[in-house]
Amino acid sequence: MRSSLLSWAKSLCLASVVLWIPAAYSDNELQITFPQVFLEGIAYDLKATSPFPSTEPSRQRAPALRINDSVYRGQTIDGQWLFADVTVSGTDTAQASLEMTGQIIQSEQVPVIPAWVSILPPLVAIGMALLIRSVLPALMLGLWLGAWALQGLSTKGFFIGLFTSFEVYVANAVADYDHATIMLFTFMIAGMVGIISRNGGMRGIVEWIITGANTAKRGQLAVWSLGLVIFFDDYSNTLVVGNTSRSITDRLRISREKLAYLVDSTAAPLATVALVTTWIGYQVSLIGDAIAPLDGLQMSAYSIFLNSILYSFYPFMAILLVVSVITTGREFGPMLAAERRARSTGVTAPPMKSTVGQDDEAALAMKDGIPPRALNALIPVAVMVLGILVGLYITGEGDTISEIVGSANSYRALMWASLMSAFTAIIMTVAQRLLTLDEIVDAWVSGARFTFLAMIILVLAWSMSEISRELHTAEFLIAILGDSLPATALPATVFVLAAFTAFSTGSSWGAMGILLPLVVPLCWAIMGHQGLGSDEDYFILYSSVSGVLAGAVWGDHCSPISDTTVLSSLSAGCDHVEHVRTQLPYAMLAGAAALGFGTIPTSFGLPWWVGMLGAAAVTVVGLRILGEPVEDYRPN
Repeated sequence: MRSSLLSWAKSLCLASVVLWIPAAYSDNELQITFPQVFLEGIAYDLKATSPFPSTEPSRQRAPALRINDSVYRGQTIDGQWLFADVTVSGTDTAQASLEMTGQIIQSEQVPVIPAWVSILPPLVAIGMALLIRSVLPALMLGLWLGAWALQGLSTKGFFIGLFTSFEVYVANAVADYDHATIMLFTFMIAGMVGIISRNGGMRGIVEWIITGANTAKRGQLAVWSLGLVIFFDDYSNTLVVGNTSRSITDRLRISREKLAYLVDSTAAPLATVALVTTWIGYQVSLIGDAIAPLDGLQMSAYSIFLNSILYSFYPFMAILLVVSVITTGREFGPMLAAERRARSTGVTAPPMKSTVGQDDEAALAMKDGIPPRALNALIPVAVMVLGILVGLYITGEGDTISEIVGSANSYRALMWASLMSAFTAIIMTVAQRLLTLDEIVDAWVSGARFTFLAMIILVLAWSMSEISRELHTAEFLIAILGDSLPATALPATVFVLAAFTAFSTGSSWGAMGILLPLVVPLCWAIMGHQGLGSDEDYFILYSSVSGVLAGAVWGDHCSPISDTTVLSSLSAGCDHVEHVRTQLPYAMLAGAAALGFGTIPTSFGLPWWVGMLGAAAVTVVGLRILGEPVEDYRPN
């Protein structure tokens, strides 16, 4: 009797399981995520989760995906049903349903919009920045347009898009862990800069470097060397070097135009290629977001960034041209007249009438009555550099340095290092009683305040990246350019486009934020279409990434509305128009050499070091041909 009851119970349980499986299969577990909108004529790969992760389709009955009158059969890949090359025609609403044995499991109505609409948000952002000369409202408008497009461009969606652009996309961008880490890292390093500026560390470095500057040539070398030391932030570099060097350059009869050029052409180029800067978090985060959805790309964002530095020809040519101009004493263009005026008459520049920027100068000024000590700046910076190296080693895995760095969590390493450097600066300041705790907090906040606008741009760029991903903007570009644009033409095209965008918007960061989310997936797809997926072909990806980063700096240097250009003019005490007018010929020479003899040749497979040498040779020879000597000056 007992055995029969046990047998009956087993049969009942087995029947329950058998009856439960189809219900769970059809009602709960087999689900598909439809896109918010379909782009007309663009192929999609849609996936449905399967309750049976078997890789043998013959044991499972394939579900069907019905889009209007078209039916697609799924195939199992890694435990999921894949519906490949799903294409929708028409520009109204698509009836999408997932079916199993004739039964509808899931059904949705998905708006369909013209494919070209997906490219409008970044284009509108660029176009509006051209018209209104401001990046923030342009990015906001592009974000709103993208959110409206995801609502199917309906009248109701026009208003819903305004709210979702901030409620969903901006909020998600801020809430993302990696994004929050980047913002904290940037604030920490900027706050540390504020502390070492107020406690006299920066002034100590300045006095240490310019001690032997007793001629115009040595004075320029001292200014340039100071810019190299303050490599970790372009804003700090610009404000500190310009403001602290004016008295020296005036005494040595170096024109204010030349000082502004030395400051501007060292700060941003150095910040974009140095390994420990406030730029790196922003750049790596954009690259990381861009590569996240790419299949087959196993490299980390940090590894791609490191490799792209080898193809960043313009920043290196800009720095090389500064050194060449100083050491040869040759000038050309409007700068020649400015330097000869300063040498012969002692008039370095007309008086500045604008008071804009005085608050920035005061925020980074050393506190009165304390001694300037270079170690108060050098030690926190050294701690930051060492902390990043240790952090990369701890969080990375592998047998070689490249493997360890490539697999490391750069976000955590940057966060740890910036936190340690800020604490080091605070402890050293308190131990020497240079500032009170309240003054330290004020100095930290003043330093962090300089990055506030950049952080807003960064958050909007992250939001725009997510909008572009959901609109499948990259897929649209791939569809129209994937077979027609040669991979070898992509780096140069991207370089020019980034330069134009930065010139138009006045923001290198804005250009990076708009273009990197589009360029990276486009480049990867073009490489795949043209059979360039091997490791030996990755130079195209590196060069395309560097095209965005370096091209943005080039356009930023040439733009009269660039924030760093304005800050360089203000910190050097130079008329802004004169700074732009005198710097432009130098930026054009370095940019032409970098593009024509660096980016383009290496796009066809020439080794990066050959392109670097070729661009350098053209830069130096170009200065020799165009430049005329300006005599040195030694005060009595």
